[in-house]
Amino acid sequence: MNKQAVLSLSGGMDSSTLLLHLLANGYEVTALSFDYGQKHNVELERAKELVSYINSKCEDGPKENPNVWKYIPVKHQVIKLDGLQQLLNSALVTGGEDVPEGHYAEENMKATVVPNRNKIFSSIIQAVALSIAEQKNTECAIALGIHAGDFSIYPDCRQEFRDIDYQAFIAGNWGAEKVNYYTPYIHGMKFDILKDGEKCCELLGLDFDEIYKRTNTSYKPTPEGWSDFRSASSVERVEAFINLGRPDPVVYGENGQIVPWEIVKAHVEKVLAENGK
Repeated sequence: MNKQAVLSLSGGMDSSTLLLHLLANGYEVTALSFDYGQKHNVELERAKELVSYINSKCEDGPKENPNVWKYIPVKHQVIKLDGLQQLLNSALVTGGEDVPEGHYAEENMKATVVPNRNKIFSSIIQAVALSIAEQKNTECAIALGIHAGDFSIYPDCRQEFRDIDYQAFIAGNWGAEKVNYYTPYIHGMKFDILKDGEKCCELLGLDFDEIYKRTNTSYKPTPEGWSDFRSASSVERVEAFINLGRPDPVVYGENGQIVPWEIVKAHVEKVLAENGK
């Protein structure tokens, strides 16, 4: 029997890379995405596109190249949390304040925290993972793409929160010991995640650019669905691609115009220099 995992798939770079990582390590993946009224809900469309692309390749790849890793099609579901958006105080949800710009090192980035978001998601993911573990009589991993760069701004990404939350899950459910957490990037940064994605694409026979153009990291996407390059999440993503030495295949834009990668890169390099990075 294949190893089982439930993945929190936001549609961003981190969780999308973790999806590749799980497939490359022999997991059968159930991916859950959440619609909680986020302004950047283009990420949900990207998650759907990514899963569709990956699933379209899982049958053909091994036939074309016997050295490519074979994997099972991903199960994906978007869960709508209707009615929650208007009750949340966060710059990330529709109706909230403007998403701040700059680097995550700046204090104003705390405006992007959504109260108790990961706890809300966690409860649902835990329920699904335990159900799979019971139905298949096996262990099931909860896979999260959290990394060291998240800790200063998002307390619900820290290991301290994860440990306490897991103990509550164990205390409140029979057989919950069959469910465990898998967070391979928790001590790394976005560059480390992207480097792993490069390796996994090669192993799985997937095109790196085709994968990452189907992801969204921008908290302030344009009306056309293009990524911005000024909000903190975008700055951090662009920094990772700069360090990797390859252009980001996602489309960046501003004021109705597509912005070339070299301009995006130059802006982020200036922001990083101003923050001593």
